[in-house]
Amino acid sequence: MNISKTKGSDKFNYFSTGHLKSDLKNKAFQGATGAVFSQVSVYLIQMIGVIVLARILTPEDFGLVAMVTAIDVFVRMFRNLGLMDAIVQREEISHKQVSTLFWINAAFGLSLTLTFMLMSPLIAWFYDEPRLLLIAILISLDYVFGGISTQHRALLKRNLQMYKWAANEIAATAISFGIAVILAWEGWGYWAIVARIIAFAVAQAAGSWIICQWRPGLPALGTGIRPMLRFGRDMLGNNFLNFVAESFDKILIGRIHGPQSLGYYSRAYHLFLAPAQQLSVPLTSVAVATLSRLCNEPDKYRRYFLNAISMVTFVGFLISGMLTLTGKSIVLLLLGPQWEKAGEIFCVFGVGIGMHILYATHLWLHMSLARTDRLLRWSIIASIVISISFLFGLPFGPLGMAAAYTLSIHILIGPCLWYAGKPMQIELSSIISKIWKYYVSALFAGLICWFVLYSYGSVSSIYATFNVFLKIISACTLYVCIYLILIILLYQGVKPISQFFINLREMLPKTKVN
Repeated sequence: MNISKTKGSDKFNYFSTGHLKSDLKNKAFQGATGAVFSQVSVYLIQMIGVIVLARILTPEDFGLVAMVTAIDVFVRMFRNLGLMDAIVQREEISHKQVSTLFWINAAFGLSLTLTFMLMSPLIAWFYDEPRLLLIAILISLDYVFGGISTQHRALLKRNLQMYKWAANEIAATAISFGIAVILAWEGWGYWAIVARIIAFAVAQAAGSWIICQWRPGLPALGTGIRPMLRFGRDMLGNNFLNFVAESFDKILIGRIHGPQSLGYYSRAYHLFLAPAQQLSVPLTSVAVATLSRLCNEPDKYRRYFLNAISMVTFVGFLISGMLTLTGKSIVLLLLGPQWEKAGEIFCVFGVGIGMHILYATHLWLHMSLARTDRLLRWSIIASIVISISFLFGLPFGPLGMAAAYTLSIHILIGPCLWYAGKPMQIELSSIISKIWKYYVSALFAGLICWFVLYSYGSVSSIYATFNVFLKIISACTLYVCIYLILIILLYQGVKPISQFFINLREMLPKTKVN
């Protein structure tokens, strides 16, 4: 039977990536552009939605839902069994393989929903909060819809059809936040946030089936999916350990300090995570796809990676410094005065934004080399370090937890990149030589700006009289100017700044067309 006629698969080149190799550079560039467009658009919609919701709802409303989602993240990571990354990374796959994986994901998604529903009384008991019972039951529906859309989204991603991916993500985000805002305005309280989570899952699944025209067949034995299951197993282990690193703090704060403190912390954490994800997520998607095709050319591989982290560091530390200086003002401007404590927490997180973005680049190396076993080993170490840091930070409340996380990332960054670079002989000294001047420039630019704006006599007095918007603009302008001046002084010229724009253009490797 001709699959291309019955399933439409070959017609849309979902399974083979051979058609990409003839023009890898342009297709990867288009994929990167689509990924960035998606991230930025989704971020803007989320930001507007959160601003509106934060002015209607209370920190306690956000904290109640965050209590459940802190555990939900743990269960959610099992939803696709790591198989999305396995499908993207594979050079060749077949209709039967993807169909079999689809039914595995669908069955597992349903089982996760039932499991989480059974866990809901325990969640309510753990936090001593009976309102969480029904919240947990409704949020669990997300797993079913995620399970039936994983393969469709993975097929779009492996073919670099990121504009289609973007259209789906943007539409689902807009629909879900629109529903949440309407419900919040009508007085539904925290149920508006719950409705947003469910609406996003439904809209994303429906959009995936509409945009990706692949349809699953019946599952089959002997389709050769074991290597993908092993790949997924390692990614699943990594995701589990990431849960420990990313959700343990929220569980502890919710249990010890209550929903209001968790509301402040969760909003600050999401504001911290947003700029990091806007840069690291789309770059990771494209960097992994590109580096995977350079594994047999070590020199090009190393050059690509080092140029990429130079670009990431230049931007990451710039963002980190600006948000540290202006974090409190940004939160007041966006969310309102009731969120002032979240602004203080956000400033502490801001110190680590640049390092967090740089830290994410170790994924490029492990995943492009299909060494998820090494990634899993590293994740064990990282999760232990971060979890211990949270225990030290817990007595000091949300501010202490934010400081603990920031410090742990600074501790882990060197060993992380050293370990990830070993298989391709990327020396840590080569990485440090690419980033240390940016770090020093960011550090001293931040200290100078802090002294001028908050401790320098008449200047700090005048700055204190500015409204929130002018404070943000003036602090960012001063920081950017000092940051760029220090870079020029350290590099004795403007070459690193111009090189940044060259790296943007030449980050993707040149591919010869035969």
